[in-house]
Amino acid sequence: MIILVDDRTDVTDAYRASLGREGVSSASFTPTDFDSWFHSTSGPDLAAVEAFVLGDFDLRETFARTIKTRSEAPAIALNDQTGLEATLKLFAAGVDDVVRKPVHAREIIARIGAIRRRTSTPSRATDLGDLRVFSDGRDPEIAGEVLMLPRRERRILEYLVANRSRRVSRNQIFNAVYGLFDEEVEESVVESHISKLRKKLRHALGYDPIDTRRYLGYQFVTKCAVPALS
Repeated sequence: MIILVDDRTDVTDAYRASLGREGVSSASFTPTDFDSWFHSTSGPDLAAVEAFVLGDFDLRETFARTIKTRSEAPAIALNDQTGLEATLKLFAAGVDDVVRKPVHAREIIARIGAIRRRTSTPSRATDLGDLRVFSDGRDPEIAGEVLMLPRRERRILEYLVANRSRRVSRNQIFNAVYGLFDEEVEESVVESHISKLRKKLRHALGYDPIDTRRYLGYQFVTKCAVPALS
């Protein structure tokens, strides 16, 4: 989920629509509402944020510093006008990138990916037997071969692997994949995504790595005696 902050709702509405067409969930706030939400939301909910995109508004530098106190997600500032001093101040405040408007949603997504790759460490790849799962947007690999997955399924796999030491609920997975404020999508869609994902993984690995327990949730496991699909 990408968080958009601007005091012009027509601007944030336009970006939300553009990001949605690219299959990326987003939520928008005015600066006042964002400040209240950011300080009151829980750590797990903040962990579902992929990036913060800050429009051109007062206190933007202050917000950039605040974001970095609780989140490692990239922060990108969108500028209506160019100006060296303003740009330098934004970088000094902790912004990861400054982009001149207008900018296409695809470029924003690409810049977020580039920032994550620059700041990633070798631990960004998790090896579980023949399965290698990345957390920087790349498709997983099985025995060195790329397993191409739709964005939602790939994000679910990343989330399950990152939290494999515990069970996670359908609601937690939904928030991580669709965002906290997507009211147009039913939470039950998670079950459909997981069903498709586990079928692909079962076929490739020879066992079902996603353990499901009613009322308890989902957990990624490395061994499960389920025959591979033919």
